Amino acid sequence: MEAMTQTRNTLSDPDYAAFAWARYRRMMAWMLAASIGTVLAVLAWLHHEISALPLSMLIATIAGVGLSVLLGTALMGLVFLSSGTGHDEDVAEFNEEIQK
Repeated sequence: MEAMTQTRNTLSDPDYAAFAWARYRRMMAWMLAASIGTVLAVLAWLHHEISALPLSMLIATIAGVGLSVLLGTALMGLVFLSSGTGHDEDVAEFNEEIQK
């Protein structure tokens, strides 16, 4: 009887890597839209509460809120990409081999 090898989808496979990175870019595009929506909502709320917003406050709000949402999304997306493509298991197996 031949031993059946279990194949995993990993980023080492070019086809799966293209699929995984396309999914990541699609998620980032949606989150860019969500980030823009969040920035606009915060600016509308600030305009309602404070009225006239100085230019420095506009720039700080856009950078702070927008980049925070995008950075959080990018990092969490990379965590899910790593976990979903088998990289985490590869590292665990590598660590076990080193410890032996």
